[in-house]
Amino acid sequence: MSPRARAFGEAGAFNPRLLVTGTRDLERRRKTAPGRWSLEVVGRTSAPARLTPTVVRADAPELLAEPFAVWAGGKAPEPLSSREIKGLRRFLALGGILFVDEFEPSDGSFLSGAKEQLVRVLPDASPIAIGDDNVVFRSFYMLRAAAGRVQKETKLQAIVRGGVTQVIFSPNDLMGALARDAGGVHPFEATPGGDAQREQAIRLAVNIAMYVLCSNYKDDQVHAPFLMRRRGSESP
Repeated sequence: MSPRARAFGEAGAFNPRLLVTGTRDLERRRKTAPGRWSLEVVGRTSAPARLTPTVVRADAPELLAEPFAVWAGGKAPEPLSSREIKGLRRFLALGGILFVDEFEPSDGSFLSGAKEQLVRVLPDASPIAIGDDNVVFRSFYMLRAAAGRVQKETKLQAIVRGGVTQVIFSPNDLMGALARDAGGVHPFEATPGGDAQREQAIRLAVNIAMYVLCSNYKDDQVHAPFLMRRRGSESP
């Protein structure tokens, strides 16, 4: 395997790694969400995905090994350390994609705090609203709106650099919509739209995964031809 191929991790598989900053850990019931995300990607697209996603710290060299990370929470994050800022800045400079998810849409303190911290990482970049004209809404399914466990906003916000959507902010608790326990039960109700809303949230998650797999992290697109052929044969 070449060094460039290794940049995508395990055979280029989608890996929704949980990003850890400070001293906080992911809420227990949502820890199933990354695995469910990967299962939906594999089942719906046949694209490769890690069924046991990993965890990575913002200040760890391993952050740079793969192109995607999920930063999520329900309370304002602790201020990033200088090492965490350096790691995230390098990750994004290489073309990495960061998904930021709010667990408590009615409060919004995590998303607000994450934006404040990311200003320290990318001082010259500001979030903008993105909707169905953005590739994230069209990478596999054709979506008209963003969804999650709670339908707070129909659009997402994102930091777009050089025409590339690099940081995606979700105010709707996408991870809560994905979470599912060992018995197959969703621990969080999707409100107000129920199962139909959850399905739209899952489709958004699949779209994000496909966008990540077709991205140009470290100037590598080893899976783009496969994904484009597969997409052309699907009828979403």
